[in-house]
Amino acid sequence: MLQFKDKVVLVTGAGKGSGRRLAEAFAMHGAKVAANDISPINVEQVVAGIIQQGGQARPFVEDIAKKVGVQALVNNVLEAWERIDILVNHANVAPVMPVLEMDEWDWHRVLDVNLTGAFLLIQSVGRVMRIQGGGVIINLIPLAGHTQTGHAAYTASKLGLLGLTRLAAEELTPYGIRVHAVGTGLTEAAQVENRAGETVATVLSLCEPSNAARFITLKSSTTI
Repeated sequence: MLQFKDKVVLVTGAGKGSGRRLAEAFAMHGAKVAANDISPINVEQVVAGIIQQGGQARPFVEDIAKKVGVQALVNNVLEAWERIDILVNHANVAPVMPVLEMDEWDWHRVLDVNLTGAFLLIQSVGRVMRIQGGGVIINLIPLAGHTQTGHAAYTASKLGLLGLTRLAAEELTPYGIRVHAVGTGLTEAAQVENRAGETVATVLSLCEPSNAARFITLKSSTTI
């Protein structure tokens, strides 16, 4: 069943892991996938695979940690397909580094990608969705804010994203925009091994138009 036929889905961090799986899953269900990644090789391989399977996808190589990168990404997707129906914020970095050994640059890079990048995308794509009359934004967040030694910056960024998700949901609901947080494993490796299939299924369910009414309660913010 092509429940996402002709929907435009922007997936960040689509070059590997759950980002790749989500891009492939949306394409398999009829969506036009805007696959973003900072690595041209990775994202182009993903897009080539989708097209080979008969799906629709295009690669968009931009650094979403920078406002200029987000603006270019959104503008290029709109130029290609004229709208964005679903945004999946998957792009993230997770260096393992104890607090006492962490360099300030590493701290800022993690927050820039994981939190600031998500904010910039929510803001930019949210404005597009407001004009369109609605949309869905998914933020991938580790289960219940779980922590692991050496992941201080990552955990701080994702707990910040959880708070941003809740408040963005309240503010964007009047425009028909649903904002959800979907729980994953703490790291990409753990997610791929243990929860990738479940994560993909949950995201697809939340984004499916026929399920929209189920999630209007709680001001459209759902943490799973």
